[in-house]
Amino acid sequence: MKALVYGGTGPTGPYVIDGLIKRGYQVTIFHRGTHEIDLPKEVEHIHGDPHFVETLEEALGSNTYDLTIAMYGRLRFTAQVMQKRTPRFIAVGGVGVYRGWINLAMSEPSRIPIHEDAPLQTEPEVDKFSYRMVEAEWAVMAGHQAGHYNATHFRYPMIYGPRQLAPREWSIVRRILDGRQRLILADGGLTLESRGYAENMAHALMLAVDKPDACAGQIYNVRDDGLLDTKDWVNVIAGMMGHRFEFVEMPYALARPARIYNGRSQHRVLDISKVKAELGYTDIVPIEKAVEMSARYYLENRPKPGGETEQQLRDPFDYDAEDRLIEKYYELANQVREVAPAALGFRHPYSHPKKPGEQPTVTPGT
Repeated sequence: MKALVYGGTGPTGPYVIDGLIKRGYQVTIFHRGTHEIDLPKEVEHIHGDPHFVETLEEALGSNTYDLTIAMYGRLRFTAQVMQKRTPRFIAVGGVGVYRGWINLAMSEPSRIPIHEDAPLQTEPEVDKFSYRMVEAEWAVMAGHQAGHYNATHFRYPMIYGPRQLAPREWSIVRRILDGRQRLILADGGLTLESRGYAENMAHALMLAVDKPDACAGQIYNVRDDGLLDTKDWVNVIAGMMGHRFEFVEMPYALARPARIYNGRSQHRVLDISKVKAELGYTDIVPIEKAVEMSARYYLENRPKPGGETEQQLRDPFDYDAEDRLIEKYYELANQVREVAPAALGFRHPYSHPKKPGEQPTVTPGT
């Protein structure tokens, strides 16, 4: 059996390739050759540009495959080119297809977790990037409905783990290495955002490989089954490195240095009940261990300061600016406290008298 993997050198690639080899597939990967990594010698490489029909056709020639897993390139073109080349097509796209996931102004009111049937961003004039992702899904499913191949599509969240081009873990790991004691958190670090450890996400794809009939024509959300808010995520990394931060909690609008590692100002949680029920998905690496393993990888393979990884991450590591912001925030917070209304105190709605006839009392606030 022959399998073609578009991508293969990113975070999930080696796990996918390993899973396919263990299932008896002869694996070929299609990528640009920009990021070569150590892979088994039997893996064939096709170097080409996966973003255009003509370059795909040219690089593939007359090749056909029993299975295709598309994790990289322009999916709408990949789906088109593979119509006559494969009977089984597993595609990976992003969660930016959901209305409001990227453009917060379009968010549906409090609809979390987000199910696969949630409204999609189908207006190109509003957000063309998200619309292109939706369009790619349509292309995959059109090929399935026309009988060209058996298709399954996965909506991936933010992927973390080794070989991530913009690893958020490095923002925390480097600050610890640089001796930072204070860390800015937006909105108390309470934001929940779906993420997926690379090995867990590859496991989801292998479940689809093993169960082609069960997932034929289906679209699945997938993420780590576990969830951590930002503060817990930071504490897992800090604990692994034997460090403790003093957290400086600010409103999201002010906490600009934290936006690289803190995510958005709203919860973005995927409902994964469908992939669990139909394919039996569970995490093979628990989330706390996965975060530790990811952070340890960057501790042991440290990106060059100011190099390609940090440029992709867009974290300036400008500690002087962070300290000025912290001091100004504390100064303004103290001024606000001086004019803030007195606390209302606490009164339990049910009586807890210590003696007959005693009335409830109000506990003074602070």
